[in-house]
Amino acid sequence: MKGTIPEPPLKTPVSVAGVLMQPGRLDYGTAWALQRRLFEDRLAARRPDTLLLMEHEPVFTAGRTARAEHWGGDEFATHVAGVPIVRVNRGGSVTYHGPGQLVGYPILKLNRFCEGPRDYVRGLEEVIIRTLARWGITGRRVDKLPGVWVGERRPEKIAAVGTRIERGVTLHGFALNITVDLRPFSWIAPCGLADCRVTSMAELVAGPVDPAEVRRCVADRFADLFRLEWTEERE
Repeated sequence: MKGTIPEPPLKTPVSVAGVLMQPGRLDYGTAWALQRRLFEDRLAARRPDTLLLMEHEPVFTAGRTARAEHWGGDEFATHVAGVPIVRVNRGGSVTYHGPGQLVGYPILKLNRFCEGPRDYVRGLEEVIIRTLARWGITGRRVDKLPGVWVGERRPEKIAAVGTRIERGVTLHGFALNITVDLRPFSWIAPCGLADCRVTSMAELVAGPVDPAEVRRCVADRFADLFRLEWTEERE
């Protein structure tokens, strides 16, 4: 498949211990506070590499390249159609998070796994591509547009990737559309692209898609690709 990365995709030669946390659905502020706490603990070597998997209450997040025209033109806006906008320090522009979307926040010491940010982003994309394959969906990369896309002639985005690496530890991550309501994406220019088309697994699969099953698959594919052995931890 175009854009896949060869085995082994990352630096870790053998499996290492990692922590998997699945706190359910959180508002963005609570999730960000949790990320920062885990980040500080990882930075100080008080905890192992960690993957957070969750959903968010409806929210738009605007990254470092976001501009006001990406959500309607008002740079001081705090909401779009009643949904809050939160400015964040990840890469990329604006996107939507809400119920039915799986959000992953890896808190990793990057140099244990990758040569640098580009390889890391490709690794996250590969986790999603391999997950989608389990449901018969062919995900792919589009040159210079991070994330995972489906379709050839008119690609549609099914997963967003936006990261930050601070003092060698990762923050933010990826968002995979499973059964999420897609209408809020039409209220913005997703990822800063005026003509960006967005889809979900539910739109592409005949029959129901179980978000819990997708979440388990993502955790498994992440562990396979990044060579981690999970211990589950409750917040």
